Amino acid sequence: MTDGPKFELGRYYTRAQLMATWGGSKQNGIAPSAKTKNVLVYTDPKIGKKHGYFDRLNLMDDGPLIEYTGAGQDKDHTLEKGSDNYALLHHREQGRALRLFQAAGRIEGKAEKLHKYLGEYAVDERKPWFDRVVSIEGVQRKTVVFRLRPVGQTADPAIDFVTLPPGMVYEQVHVASSLTAAKETSCRLVDLERNSGAPIIRKASAKISVQRREGELVDRFRAFIQSRGQRANRYELTIKGLNSVFLTDLFDTSANVLYEAKGRADRNSIRLAIGQLFDYQRHIDPKPAALAILLPEAPHDDLKSLLESVGIELVYEENGGFVGWPVDVA
Repeated sequence: MTDGPKFELGRYYTRAQLMATWGGSKQNGIAPSAKTKNVLVYTDPKIGKKHGYFDRLNLMDDGPLIEYTGAGQDKDHTLEKGSDNYALLHHREQGRALRLFQAAGRIEGKAEKLHKYLGEYAVDERKPWFDRVVSIEGVQRKTVVFRLRPVGQTADPAIDFVTLPPGMVYEQVHVASSLTAAKETSCRLVDLERNSGAPIIRKASAKISVQRREGELVDRFRAFIQSRGQRANRYELTIKGLNSVFLTDLFDTSANVLYEAKGRADRNSIRLAIGQLFDYQRHIDPKPAALAILLPEAPHDDLKSLLESVGIELVYEENGGFVGWPVDVA
């Protein structure tokens, strides 16, 4: 048994891909691998609630921690030896790492689900689990809820996975400055999740709501292109004499296309995106083959003409897909 190839933080995998490389099972939520030193743990909050699985990322108490419901759909949960719940609870003693995945839609036109890799977790040593009684269609049963702590860097879960006080929102803060001014202008490709700070909660505002929509749009687009064999990264830019660090939204490394995402399809958002793309392009070497704006919906025809006039491609979300993709880089 080996550790297997490295998992890619934030990447979207199918269950078949995960099984072929790291092992586990085809359907179980907790999938100990006989092939590698891993326990693959799957969560799908939207589906799980129907069956008493109330998984969440808890930021209200002593988080961040994941509250993950154990296995067993039709009866009380147990921790007996040989069960999937036992394998999760005793993963340290068995020399296994817990790998957490969250359901993230399906491949377009197919029934096959995608699963976003959120990172490595471990059972909380102080309080590894607690009991929760759930009632489904009038029938009560006891469930085991594991408390999982992050091990190292993790990717953001979908927003509906996060429990927050009323009137608050979840926001991931990215490193945006350095203590000293950059000595040289530079650019480098980094992972989309790289440079993420600790998640924080803030009072809801229109600005943060738009930021959330942009981030979720990038997430969906990333899953879309990765399911089609494309690789997604972002650029980290530093400018000589400045202490700011600039992060682009998404770079399709396979097609050499730089994207700027906006949470709205209005004129001001598109004007801002045009300026950002031209500014970023000046400092990226080699230059992208194409620049593109990513929107949650189609903009007004006049704005489409504006983008065409400056040579910037348009990609927007519609009916579960993305109109304008793939971008013409000829």
